[in-house]
Amino acid sequence: MRFTRILSQWQPPRTTSSLTRRPGHAGLPFTPLPFPIEPPMRLLLSLLLLCTCLPILAQDGKKRPNIVLLFADDLGRYASAYSHPEIPSVNDIVSTPVFDRIAKDGALGWNVFVSAPSCSPSRAALISGRHFFRNGSHSQLHTPWHGDRSKDPWNEVQGFAVLLQKAAGYHIGWSHKMHIAEDRMGGKQGNFRAAGAKVNQFSQNVSRTLEENADEASVKSAKQKLYDECRKNFRSFLSKRKPGQPFYYSFHPTNPHRKWTKGSGKRLWGLDPDSLTKVLPPFLPNVHEVREDLADYLGEGMAFDRSCREIIDELKKIGELDNTLLVISGDHGAPGFPRGKTNCYDFGSRVLFAARWPGHIKPGQVITKPISLIDLAPTFLAAAGLKPEEGTNGQNLLPALSEGDHAKLRGWALIGRETHVNTARGGLPYPTRALRTEDYLMVVNFAPDRAPMGDPLKLNDPEPPTYQQLENSTRLAFGDVDAGPTKAWMIKHRDDPKYRRQWELGFGLRPREEFYDLNSDPHQINNLANNKAYDAIRNALRGLLMDELRKNEDPRLQGDTFDKPPYNKKTRPGQTKR
Repeated sequence: MRFTRILSQWQPPRTTSSLTRRPGHAGLPFTPLPFPIEPPMRLLLSLLLLCTCLPILAQDGKKRPNIVLLFADDLGRYASAYSHPEIPSVNDIVSTPVFDRIAKDGALGWNVFVSAPSCSPSRAALISGRHFFRNGSHSQLHTPWHGDRSKDPWNEVQGFAVLLQKAAGYHIGWSHKMHIAEDRMGGKQGNFRAAGAKVNQFSQNVSRTLEENADEASVKSAKQKLYDECRKNFRSFLSKRKPGQPFYYSFHPTNPHRKWTKGSGKRLWGLDPDSLTKVLPPFLPNVHEVREDLADYLGEGMAFDRSCREIIDELKKIGELDNTLLVISGDHGAPGFPRGKTNCYDFGSRVLFAARWPGHIKPGQVITKPISLIDLAPTFLAAAGLKPEEGTNGQNLLPALSEGDHAKLRGWALIGRETHVNTARGGLPYPTRALRTEDYLMVVNFAPDRAPMGDPLKLNDPEPPTYQQLENSTRLAFGDVDAGPTKAWMIKHRDDPKYRRQWELGFGLRPREEFYDLNSDPHQINNLANNKAYDAIRNALRGLLMDELRKNEDPRLQGDTFDKPPYNKKTRPGQTKR
């Protein structure tokens, strides 16, 4: 296929950023004892030392690697490593030297997908290694469970982080957002953010410290304070580690989750909204308000990239970078834009991905076969010499990435969703399952009579919300699209014939089946479900999707299981008036 052929001949752009190992070795400290040790005592101490050090050795006798996950909130597949001369995109205007260097030193995932394009279920699927719908209360946003907690399928999940801790002696922790049960990361005490959490509102906090026409030095200084915060939190985590102990750390800031400061993309990062004019996805109105909103979003993504440098530089400083499996990714696509977050299209479910582990991941490879983030759980466990948790759906990526043999990969990703905002359509979910291959996207909408992004709600009131209110309050209307300038603009112009097609693509009812040929339609706007020329491949992919759902006992195949307790309960009468 065309895009596959193009990518097979392409390598990510070079970057001047360096992550090479510094000289020296961070060995264990040694302090002479102040008294002589008799032979029997020497033997006893040797045995004690051996028992203490056992957990840091993998099953093959080698030192267990550290594992670090740099995980953005709501950041889709946006990095300059994805800029390609034959495939124009918004990646052409961003600069992400940290991500790019990791991709160059390791593997770049071109088609990497979340299990669900919503925060809680995406993160739960990553931790469990299971399809999102198998995680009970954690299969939907904010983990609702209206029933007997002892019967929650989530109880079956330990999660890879706890397994690393219990079975391999890892020190585990994270900073900032978890959005799932924190006991799967060792409890609340595992959240290291004593130095602060201002990085989570990056543009707001930087802008707040600046005057209207601040010079470049002032901007740089304001940013650096937030970067320093990231490094201090990581150092705090490391300070709790025993000498030589392997560790797992997740950096989970909330950028680029909304809200962000309007105009910050240009002011803080030099991203001119007009530079998006020729690369804006066709399902978005090509107007200044939308371009500025997207530029601001991309700026928050650049802030995340620069923040990650602090973690990596600290790994270099302590001599652990080359003994670390390092992954950069995100939990789903762009928030507050139609067809983004909460959608199974690429704009909502495809995320950035780069992985580096010298000697174990072949550098410079570009993976075009689809990967799912549920693959990280068995991959991380395998790196530590552990078997995957029972019931895992994910695939250990290391056999494929070690030699760049991508034929070993599964070759497809399963994506889906149920409830996001519980009031969006009166407590009812919008049930969707999708199968993404390298060349096609197959989508099944199980309730096509429901509004995919939620009901109009307050728009039908005698005094509907103002433009400013729609910019700032998600639940007023179409609750499955986050509030922001793009959403407010599109609601205001929803009856304008010039933008009606884009409105319907984002907010209109959808058929039971959608099918897209990605080589001719990379933005997935021309539904070929009724095109007989695609019957054979569509039927094959639908069969593969449904077989996987049946094999894993998806509650959605039982009818309305996800529509009622314990998964959901009605919050108010649903509305269908468009």
